Amino acid sequence: MFYYFGMNKFAERFKELRVEHGLSRANAAEKLNVSVRLIAYWENGERECDFDTLLAVAELFSTSVDYLLGKTDF
Repeated sequence: MFYYFGMNKFAERFKELRVEHGLSRANAAEKLNVSVRLIAYWENGERECDFDTLLAVAELFSTSVDYLLGKTDF
């Protein structure tokens, strides 16, 4: 059985980082070249982002993919 453990943690950490960086959903969407609706889906844990976008999110917030996925706490 395959279990993707990081999705809920990603939703939580994405929103936390977006707010900490003073970005609205619209600002984050523009910087990541995605729709505002997609940002909402991520934050609600309804969708996951693709690999390239995950890397862009990590770069935008100056953090690691491991942190975004809940594998580390820093």
